[in-house]
Amino acid sequence: METSPQFRLIVAVVISSLIAFRSYKRKSLDLSGGIAGFLVMTIHFTAGFRYGALLLVFFLTSSKLTKVGEDKKRRVDVEFKEGGQRNWVQVLCNGGIASVLVVIACTLTGWQDKCLDSKQSETVTALIGGIIGHYACCNGDTWSSELGVLSDAQPRLITTLKPVKKGTNGGVTNAGLLAALAAGTTVGVTFLIFGFFTASCASDVALKQLLVIPVSALAGLCGSLIDSVLGATIQFSGFCSVRNKVSLKEHM
Repeated sequence: METSPQFRLIVAVVISSLIAFRSYKRKSLDLSGGIAGFLVMTIHFTAGFRYGALLLVFFLTSSKLTKVGEDKKRRVDVEFKEGGQRNWVQVLCNGGIASVLVVIACTLTGWQDKCLDSKQSETVTALIGGIIGHYACCNGDTWSSELGVLSDAQPRLITTLKPVKKGTNGGVTNAGLLAALAAGTTVGVTFLIFGFFTASCASDVALKQLLVIPVSALAGLCGSLIDSVLGATIQFSGFCSVRNKVSLKEHM
């Protein structure tokens, strides 16, 4: 089902306005985050409905999971923020790169949705793959962080495998890693399902689209692992004896 960019722009503005306003009212985004979210979401939906779907799946599931087990997270994290409210910096960190890739890809395709087919255009396929990989990694990192900390299992530092306290940067659990795989898979399935309605693929190419799911699952896992390695090597993790919680900021 092909749609014109003008039609998608109208739909994009309506959907983005409603979601940005709802997210602001529910404190998932602050005012700056709501404005940035509106712009990023409008770009995605105007480029193509399945790009918008990828962004929505990431944002909505992440916002929901941030609020799961808040009492337990509050006991573990000294810097726990009620509701996980995000600002414009966090919105652009999660959606800025994908927005650039979306615009470039759609400029090359004349703002029409295309299948992943390297024979047709290796550049476009690479750009679309980058968009999928971006959200799979972001989703994997978020799901593993939000669900891994709720696990009763003892986290282990990814670089040494030694037990660490919950909330420590670089700490991983089996539950967190499985959550990352599930998060990546969710992104891949979303792209595949919406592609059935927005892009026409030849039969041989359509079968190849199924590879998006396992690749997205691995991207989700890699996103979580990379974040954990960076957390273990370049981020500070201390322990606040007063509050009996892990502190992620060094206090002088």
